[in-house]
Amino acid sequence: MARLLVVDDEANMRRILGTILAAGAHEVVEADGLGAARRAFSAAPFDAVLTDHRLGDGVGLSLLASCQEVDPTVPVVVMTAYATVELAVEAMKQGAFDFITKPFVPETVLAVVRRACERTNLLRENARLRGQVERLAQPTTLLGESAAMRSLRQLIARVAPTNATVLVQGETGTGKELVARAIHEASSRASQPFVAVNCAGFTESLLESELFGHERGAFSGADRLRQGVFEAAHHGTLFLDEAGEMSLPLQAKLLRVLVNGEVVRVGSTSPRLVDVRVVAATNRDLLAMVRAGSFREDLYYRIAVIPVEVPPLRRRPEDIPLLVQHFLGTAAQELKAAPRALAPTALAKLVAYDFPGNVRELRNLVERALILARGPFIEEADLPLRGEIVDESTRPDPLQHAVDLPATVEAFERDLVRRALVAAAGVQAEAARRLGISRSLLSYKLKALGLASCGVGPTTDVKEP
Repeated sequence: MARLLVVDDEANMRRILGTILAAGAHEVVEADGLGAARRAFSAAPFDAVLTDHRLGDGVGLSLLASCQEVDPTVPVVVMTAYATVELAVEAMKQGAFDFITKPFVPETVLAVVRRACERTNLLRENARLRGQVERLAQPTTLLGESAAMRSLRQLIARVAPTNATVLVQGETGTGKELVARAIHEASSRASQPFVAVNCAGFTESLLESELFGHERGAFSGADRLRQGVFEAAHHGTLFLDEAGEMSLPLQAKLLRVLVNGEVVRVGSTSPRLVDVRVVAATNRDLLAMVRAGSFREDLYYRIAVIPVEVPPLRRRPEDIPLLVQHFLGTAAQELKAAPRALAPTALAKLVAYDFPGNVRELRNLVERALILARGPFIEEADLPLRGEIVDESTRPDPLQHAVDLPATVEAFERDLVRRALVAAAGVQAEAARRLGISRSLLSYKLKALGLASCGVGPTTDVKEP
């Protein structure tokens, strides 16, 4: 069953068309002119529109243009009793789905509507699948085996199936949007849009337009109608990042949407129903802001139905090795950089650091080190932490004086082979694999470099299977 908008200024013609469409089990909404049709189309979604060309307050082609601005996926069928080739060509050029002449042949009308609705379903399904692909491309796995992360995942699992509004709190860089995406992906809305907006990234007037949309001419520069993120997230999830940055007047308008499920575009007085789950996030103390009068108390309790706290990285240092391994792998692929391992002393340095920038800072450090490290291992010097100054001019220049190149290369090779053996727990077959050489070549090098008798563990002499 499809939801159809029928526009004709003759009541008898609307009745006839409604009877035909009802026989096809369609839901029909009637409008007697352009004004009524535009109000109906803006108030709720339709699968197709059938409009007479000659209306009392305008022509059907004007309605066609209005519908395309609001939702270009909805096909518009133009009907007329005064068919001409010129009118049919003009209608199709402007984007009409089909052209029907009066009097109607019921079978023809139903066939056109069926094809129009099939097109609507196809376009919307393609948009849904594109959204799914984009969401799947986003990393939604919350990595970590610490008690804090296990508790967080358990809370998400309980919260996600509901429609409750969620407030995600945590320091900058802890991964609040990742939590919001995880809630969305585990909910019944997972196949619908996930739309994110950073409230701190707009001025007050622009944020209102971004949230609720605007009508053409609503303000200077508004040369066309624009849908807001609430409408874009219809049936899905809207993530409001940095929600504490909204002004008090805008907080009042957000509260109205959360209470009534209605948005009013800037420059309009007509409310539009939306079905959206809101997940808000902030790194600020909203209760302190409520006490200071800079955040509405009623809005706080509306968005904080389920508060979720994301732990800072310093409270879960045992997760750092796992995160480092993950970032090394993803960064090597994304940056097309040579894969590198982290030296034990470098990893110890990261685990001991308190990471004021949290996971975001850790990822930044790993990516930079992956690009700038000079050897196959990322060393402590490749990981300058906040406050540490790296002066490249202080690094020794190996060509400042004469060098013994063979001895330098041999020393580097000896150190590299030793490291590979340590990383492989002394298993020579595994060490050879890590070095990218054969087992026999490694055996030769161990002897040539004087390492054959320098065991690194009880399994040094394990033979290849």
